Amino acid sequence: MRWEGNRQSRNIEDARAGGRGMRLGGGSIGLGTVAVALVAGWLFGVNPLTLLGLAGGGAAPQQVGAPPADDEMARFVSVVLADTEDVWRAKFQEAGATYREPKLQLFRGSTPTACGQGQAAMGPFYCPADERIYIDLGFYEVMKTRLGAPGDFAQAYVIAHEVAHHVQKLIGVTDKMGAASGRMSPAQTNDLSVRIELQADCFAGIWAHDAQRARQILEQGDIEEGLNAASQIGDDALQRRSQGTVMPESFTHGSSAQRVAWFKRGMQSGSVAQCDTLEARQL
Repeated sequence: MRWEGNRQSRNIEDARAGGRGMRLGGGSIGLGTVAVALVAGWLFGVNPLTLLGLAGGGAAPQQVGAPPADDEMARFVSVVLADTEDVWRAKFQEAGATYREPKLQLFRGSTPTACGQGQAAMGPFYCPADERIYIDLGFYEVMKTRLGAPGDFAQAYVIAHEVAHHVQKLIGVTDKMGAASGRMSPAQTNDLSVRIELQADCFAGIWAHDAQRARQILEQGDIEEGLNAASQIGDDALQRRSQGTVMPESFTHGSSAQRVAWFKRGMQSGSVAQCDTLEARQL
């Protein structure tokens, strides 16, 4: 992925111990623990609707600083975030609206958020209550060594997916679905969660489409990296890896095939209208 030398976002906050921001409390989590907890959390312990803001509370984010200038991974994240800002600012302008940029906070282990205490074991997540994306960069090592999803474009896809949840908040999807979920059965809630996540995958594909058209960011193999990442974190793939069996009724993010299909749909069309998973009869 061609990213060196591109604009960096001003919306990066560094809350990692040892960085220029304030130190956070709590211990560190080893990568092995993160990998196990990540799979278990996605499947059983972390309801994505909570991360979409349907359950609030918790402390506000701490005051933090900018990441060190020599931190290459933080610089990469900053460039990808800036790229999403450019894409979505243009999309909103086309629709006669203004794009409000989210913050992205780097943390290590755990961090307080307006949606409750964030943990590295959750994987990257978006909190609509404070409009921040949270990521422990150790997750990228988990992607590479534990989930079989290496590569810088795969890492960029993760950021674009979380930014997509911010877009969903701005266009009213989060509030609308939050109100509807209170009247739903557990099965219907799971289906709604899948639709929200697949739309975020489609929006991530839109970022890839528009960024490539504007800045030619893609190198050979990048698309395959992104599609592989979407496949490796499908609910069926994670369930098969963690427990050896697949339970479709418990899906909250969508199958590997669904995640790949909707990411490709956004990447090929570049159209928000093509990402209406909420009304789609078949996912």
